[in-house]
Amino acid sequence: MFGLNRLFGVPVGAVWQTHTGDHVIALAWSPDGRVLAVAGAAGGVWALDAADGRARHALRGHAFGATAVAWLTSSALVSAGQDGIVRVWDADTGAERRALAAPGRWVQTVAVSPGGAFLAAAAGRGVRVWDAEGRTVRDHTDHASTVADLAWEPNGTDLVAAAYGGLTRWSAARAEPLDRYGWKGSVLRVSWSPDGRVLATGNQDATAHCWVLARAADLKMYGYRRKVTELSWNRTARFLATNGGPRVTVWDCAGSGPENTRPAVLAAHDETSYVTAVAFQPAGPLLATGGSDGRAYLWLPDRTTAPLGECRFAAPVTRLAWSPDGTFLAAGTDAGAVAVVKIG
Repeated sequence: MFGLNRLFGVPVGAVWQTHTGDHVIALAWSPDGRVLAVAGAAGGVWALDAADGRARHALRGHAFGATAVAWLTSSALVSAGQDGIVRVWDADTGAERRALAAPGRWVQTVAVSPGGAFLAAAAGRGVRVWDAEGRTVRDHTDHASTVADLAWEPNGTDLVAAAYGGLTRWSAARAEPLDRYGWKGSVLRVSWSPDGRVLATGNQDATAHCWVLARAADLKMYGYRRKVTELSWNRTARFLATNGGPRVTVWDCAGSGPENTRPAVLAAHDETSYVTAVAFQPAGPLLATGGSDGRAYLWLPDRTTAPLGECRFAAPVTRLAWSPDGTFLAAGTDAGAVAVVKIG
């Protein structure tokens, strides 16, 4: 079980908890907020009822291990795995609609474009893009190394792929890359700001990076204890939260961006642990963070560096995910627990 605290007037209420029996590697809410998809490191995929945690479907999943889940629509669930397959499931019946071959043996991640028109998968040095019906639209193969992450333009159809050496920007309408953003190191995570102005990355060399696209500015943020693997923008694109050790660092990206500014540092996780997840509320001001210490915290980083609320789990937190309306927060753990709490 997990414990709950109510701090500084922010109510946090337990809704349900269940166990998958497998390390939770990915979580994703359906667009209508009725189903929570869970992927396990051993390969299982579950569609859980968001109201009570009941398993609507325990899907066959993937040989060797699952790596990602996403949603094309509220009835079309996407999963990917180490078997090189991207599967599209009917969330209502649990039936497999399509099995799509990725461009490599191990699918690192998948990404659905805004509106669900395109589905992209990264595997090895390749990125394959399908339309919503599963037809291959484009293969993007001009990457110098394994693609670690993907991010779609918030209000467009451009796709950015992160790999060693930086970012490559692609369009579904053409085979050649639109642009490249070079970085002498391994990029682990990429996140496009909600207003489309900035590309942020987390890097192997314990730095974060921002490209302010309109003025071709290249900004480096350093001072982290560990590699930066998690990024989250708030809804206004002003604040960027990052991990990179036991503390959460939140950069103010207003105006010319975070250069020459002092970030907010949020310290509550155990100093011997590290932050594993950061997630801003989609339509509100709250930031949720999870750590290897088994704790999840709520913050208002633009007002205070003290945590507002806390949940404690019996195992390290691996993933956090907000419901589309920001009312519920889901957490997954290393031991296979999945819990949902109601905020406010």
